[in-house]
Amino acid sequence: EVQLVESGGGLVQPGGSLRLSCAASGFTFSNAAMRWVRQAPGKGLEWVSSISSGGGSRSYADSVKGRFTISRDNGKNMLYLEMNSLKAEDTAVYYCAMGVQRGQGTQVAVSS
Repeated sequence: EVQLVESGGGLVQPGGSLRLSCAASGFTFSNAAMRWVRQAPGKGLEWVSSISSGGGSRSYADSVKGRFTISRDNGKNMLYLEMNSLKAEDTAVYYCAMGVQRGQGTQVAVSS
């Protein structure tokens, strides 16, 4: 059974940083492209970033480019999202996803 468990969310002031983590199990993590998506209050799912199975290819939504960094540790079955220079509009529930599967999400709130 595929399991994706996110952690690391919280309340942060504008300009602050957070590092999200996603623990993956139930599939061969090192063979899977992964991504982060988010859902802001009252809005639909928004793709944030993707990373190839080996980590050599990464892509970002324009809204987070230059501020967020996706990474992975295939030895630990972990996916990460380093978020810097956070803005109020980054407030959302963040999910890690593989194919059509995603975790339960972790809440990020950016507010002064």
